[in-house]
Amino acid sequence: MKTTEDMHRETMEYQTLHNGVRMPAAGFGTWDVRGTAGENIIRMALDTGYRLIDTAQMYDNEEIVGKAVRESGIPRRDIFVTTKLSRPCATEEETARSIASSLQRLGLDYVDLLLIHEPYRASVTMYRAMEKAYEQGLARAIGISNFLPVPFQRLLQNCRIIPMVNQIESHVYYMQLDQRDLLEKAGTKMQAWASFTEGRKPIFTDPLLNDIARRYGRTAAQIALRYQLQNGIMVIPKTAHRERMEENLNVFDFILQPEDMRLIGILDQGRSLFNWYGDDWM
Repeated sequence: MKTTEDMHRETMEYQTLHNGVRMPAAGFGTWDVRGTAGENIIRMALDTGYRLIDTAQMYDNEEIVGKAVRESGIPRRDIFVTTKLSRPCATEEETARSIASSLQRLGLDYVDLLLIHEPYRASVTMYRAMEKAYEQGLARAIGISNFLPVPFQRLLQNCRIIPMVNQIESHVYYMQLDQRDLLEKAGTKMQAWASFTEGRKPIFTDPLLNDIARRYGRTAAQIALRYQLQNGIMVIPKTAHRERMEENLNVFDFILQPEDMRLIGILDQGRSLFNWYGDDWM
C-alpha cells in the first residue's frame, strides 16, 4: 500500500538546471525554524515527502537542517539541500572558508545548491570562489538570490558558469514574470521566496483565489502555488503544521485552466511587498 510520501514523490515535478541536475519544483523553506522544535519541523517535512530543504547562513539553522537530513534514513542522494552565503567575503579565500563552514555546520560533504543570499558588492569575487567549489564537487549547482536585473547582468559579465538558479520574491501579487523571462533567456531558473507573502497580504482569504479553489476542490494556498508552478517558478513554502505541509505538496495532480491563469494574473500589483533590496546594491 502506497503511503502519502510515496504519492508525493511520484507526482513531484522537477526543473532541470543547465548542468543537468534535476531540482524538485517544490521544497521546504526553513526561515525562522530553529532549535529542537525547528529540527522536529524539518524531520516532519522530510517524513511528509519533501525532498528539497532550503536553508542559509542567515537563518542560523544549518546545524539542525543537516542533523535532520543525516538522521532521516533517506539516502543523501535523494535530498536536495540548498544553503546561501549570507556573510559578505572580500576575497575568494574568505568565501572558500565560508563555504567550508557551512558544510561543517550541515555535517555534509556537499550541498546540492549554493547561493549568494544578496547582491553584495563583493558578489563577483564570492561567485568566483563558488565556481571553484562547484568544480571541486562541494556543490552540485550554484546560483544567486535576490539579484534583480542590474546585479544579475553584472554577474553574467564576470562569471564563467552561468548561475543555475536565482531565488527572488514572487507571489500572486508580485509574480515578476519579466524577471523569469530574463533569467530563462540566460539559462537561469527562478525560484520563489514568500509565495504566501509572509503575512503581508491576506492571501489565504483572497476572494478570487478562494472562488477558483472551490471549483477545483482545493485551497487558496494550493491555487497560489499551482499558479507559480505553471509559470515555471519553483517554490519553497514554509509551515510548522503537518496538514499544511501535506496541502502544499498536493499541487501536482491538477492543472489550472487558461482562463483561471488569466484571472489570477490580474492580482499582480507589480511591486514588491518587502523593498529590502534593489538594483543599486552593486
